[in-house]
Amino acid sequence: MNFFNPVKLLSPLLLVMGLLLPGAATAGEPVKGTMYKNPQCGCCQGHADYLAEQGFEIDVIPTDDLTLFKQQHGVPRQLEGCHTLLIDGYVIEGHVPANSIRRLLQERPQIRGIAVPGMPAGSPGMGGQKTAPLAIYELADGMPRVFAVE
Repeated sequence: MNFFNPVKLLSPLLLVMGLLLPGAATAGEPVKGTMYKNPQCGCCQGHADYLAEQGFEIDVIPTDDLTLFKQQHGVPRQLEGCHTLLIDGYVIEGHVPANSIRRLLQERPQIRGIAVPGMPAGSPGMGGQKTAPLAIYELADGMPRVFAVE
């Protein structure tokens, strides 16, 4: 006999809502990470401040060896952003939105991390007006694949 089970129906919906609503997955302990940035770059601190507002706890470390650091962590040149963040074994490159970071940590795919290349206007921490959807790419072997679009 089949009975309608609203809990089974609502569970995926609640998971999606938790991934999409800003601040929804921030209850309890904050997600901790370490950001490595060029000492002269101000927008990197803007991204760290944005993540703090979203419930993350980010230590910021200025370094003059950022290019080498990116190479050591497998960030391809075409996917480089202006800073590199390490969270729970993953590399978060550039101005990645909090929702995509939460999704990465929830799903735990077999990739090195995710990236927003360059410094797109309107991305979290950059300021300016967002003129197009923001593509977030996987850091993995092979051709770059889109992880999310926000």
